[in-house]
Amino acid sequence: MAGPEVGPVGDVVNLNGYRKARKRDAEARQAEVNRVKFGRDKATKKREKAEVRRLTDDLDGKKVE
Repeated sequence: MAGPEVGPVGDVVNLNGYRKARKRDAEARQAEVNRVKFGRDKATKKREKAEVRRLTDDLDGKKVE
């Protein structure tokens, strides 16, 4: 009474790892979209910071004490 022969068993796959990897990929894609949508490049940030500093210094020079 031999049962049907079973071939080699496939590898066990960790579905949690697959799910987490898929989530990380989706979050990375969303982060890229957000960087394009909301981000400013380094040169723009530096230029805006210099502008704020220039305006602040100009305003401080006009203070009446």
